Amino acid sequence: MAKRERTAAGQKDETLLDLSHLRRETRTALELAVVALAPSELIDRLAKSAGLLEAIAELPTDSAPVVALVPGLMTSARSALDDWHTWYRRYLEKKIARG
Repeated sequence: MAKRERTAAGQKDETLLDLSHLRRETRTALELAVVALAPSELIDRLAKSAGLLEAIAELPTDSAPVVALVPGLMTSARSALDDWHTWYRRYLEKKIARG
């Protein structure tokens, strides 16, 4: 029983760490997208994800809003980040001088 509890706690910590990294990466992508004048739809998706990730970071991890929002939020945030990386590679990467 104790082993199962440790595993569950380890998975919870990993999820919290994943959320923290996702929050930071999404916020950074949003800032870069705004400066780069990315399409407004992409900026909106990044903003929505960043805002919700910031909001749930302030709530207890076992609260109903966090439990309800996290699975879909992680999926939509990762999708927005994937789209940001694709847009960046397609439109900006070649324009930025490497020195």
